[in-house]
Amino acid sequence: MARAFLLGLAEEQRQMNVLRRERRTRRALSDPMNLPDQEFVAHFRLSKEVFNSLAEELRPYMRQQRRNTGVLSAVSFYAQRSYQKSVGSSYLFNMSQPSFSRCLHKVTNALNHPEILTKYIKFPFTREERENIMAKFMEKFGFPGTIGCIDGTHVALIRPVEHEETYYNRKNYHSLNVLIICDSQLNIIYADASFGGAAHDSFIWNQSPIKDYMQELHNNGERCWLLGDSGYAQRPHMMTPILGAAPGTPEEHYTALHCRVRNTVERCTGVLKARWRCLLAHRVLHYDPIMSGKIVNACIVLHNIANASRIALPELPIAEMDNDQQRQPIAAVRATPDDARDSLVNRLWRER
Repeated sequence: MARAFLLGLAEEQRQMNVLRRERRTRRALSDPMNLPDQEFVAHFRLSKEVFNSLAEELRPYMRQQRRNTGVLSAVSFYAQRSYQKSVGSSYLFNMSQPSFSRCLHKVTNALNHPEILTKYIKFPFTREERENIMAKFMEKFGFPGTIGCIDGTHVALIRPVEHEETYYNRKNYHSLNVLIICDSQLNIIYADASFGGAAHDSFIWNQSPIKDYMQELHNNGERCWLLGDSGYAQRPHMMTPILGAAPGTPEEHYTALHCRVRNTVERCTGVLKARWRCLLAHRVLHYDPIMSGKIVNACIVLHNIANASRIALPELPIAEMDNDQQRQPIAAVRATPDDARDSLVNRLWRER
């Protein structure tokens, strides 16, 4: 009996060794870097040159990661949102599910390293940076003083074990409500993926350190602002639309232009999710809220890298985007008189 048991263990070990050798052979024969350039970009959303540069940059933050296959598999997961098992068993990678899981965590943590986050997600903390962003908004839309457009977007995740109610949103699924601020070029200059889907956009903004920073700029006499929808409170540093403006009035002209410019952040979110489809609402992240938030941050870093490299945007079926962009009802914040907005309304009316 004992001899038969030992023989069984030996046979099992032999089969595992054969499987490992087969995987190594398949990986050698199906190197993703041998794909045609266009096919590589379609699958990984980055060019080979950009990917190689990224892999080298991440290497110091990933212990015992000698090959680029792990980074490629993680980027493929972000871009395609197949489940771990199917990504790992893909002919391009041929790795076990546990191996892929380790790679995904390593790469995601590396992309969340403070040095990487602060390099690629940069709020304009200098006057020169703010003036540069304002100039581009002005050139593109004719709307002065704007250093960013702000909105929240939901990223679905499985039901959390703890504090489940804080992640259940108004559209009846569990999610993170991710605060995003972007510039006119669709670069994301600030993001916060730490709040559950039950939190309202304005609540998340009120907890943000950027709110205090914008108030400080105003107190110091700097006239610049973000553009938000009517779910945010009107402030000298946060311009919102004027609901119910009468036709043909300066207020209606301001609101129409404001909405056109603020739509930038909705287009930005659409581009982000078209590139990194793991963030689409129907492709639920099967991770806890902390890991899911890190995946969101990783995708934002890669989005900004792809933007800077002018990587072509992949096509996304209209049905997928329409399903994802069904917005939550906006609980409008009651408007209060604001001299800064009144002045802006009159300026835009004069310059129309």
